[in-house]
Amino acid sequence: MRGSYLASGMTLSELSTRVRFAKSKLSELLRGVGLYPRWEIVYLLAAELGMPSWPLYRLWRQAAFEAHKSSEWVENSTDHTPILTTVPTTPPLEHRAFRELVENDYSLFAQAFLDDDQRDVALSDTFDILWLSWNDALASHDTRRFSWNVLRATVMSRTPHRDGRPELGRAAFDTVVLQSLTKPAHRMNQVAESLELFTAMSRLPANQLDVMVLRRLCGFLPESTSALLGASLATVRSDERHAIRFLESVLRPPLPTEGNTP
Repeated sequence: MRGSYLASGMTLSELSTRVRFAKSKLSELLRGVGLYPRWEIVYLLAAELGMPSWPLYRLWRQAAFEAHKSSEWVENSTDHTPILTTVPTTPPLEHRAFRELVENDYSLFAQAFLDDDQRDVALSDTFDILWLSWNDALASHDTRRFSWNVLRATVMSRTPHRDGRPELGRAAFDTVVLQSLTKPAHRMNQVAESLELFTAMSRLPANQLDVMVLRRLCGFLPESTSALLGASLATVRSDERHAIRFLESVLRPPLPTEGNTP
């Protein structure tokens, strides 16, 4: 919402006059400070800024519950808002097509860090945020990269961290077992099932961690990883090579290369 406001070219005084809401309160809302806003003011701002209300409402509602607002408070916040604001609407065709293309793959990545419920919330939030910023995604250098950055930020915001590093979840172990059973060529053998490996992986730079999760835990081919990340095939291979080199330096026994058998 702050980005849409800045792009609109309106001053805070102009916006305040249009929505008939105190400038100081608008400033707090747009800076993400102060009390959690009621839906009515969020809706009025969205209408002035040309933002689709349905994905914004879903995000507002989810965040309200996470801010420990009661169901009664959430429902009362919409009492004076036109009913159409809470009726599902359809995202742009390109957004729907993109979601169908990547949702399952995004889910596999999120599963490595989050439990089932948190994974589903992260995916829902990701595609709602993308809906709100779809024009920016289309105008970006690479829509796939823009979208991946949204997914990653959303997943990491819900991922437990230790010493500033993301923890791979219990589902990561299940993913490794599954891959070792269904795609032997991509399994990481016994060392991939160890807590030591996941601790070491958490120390990788973000781009290398993403590649390793997709390649070695989710079993994607380099070409599929490249397409999903919006990164060149050469970049994916370089990131994987550097990641393996680091992991081999800290793990004993060394990390096996792809295709090695036990």
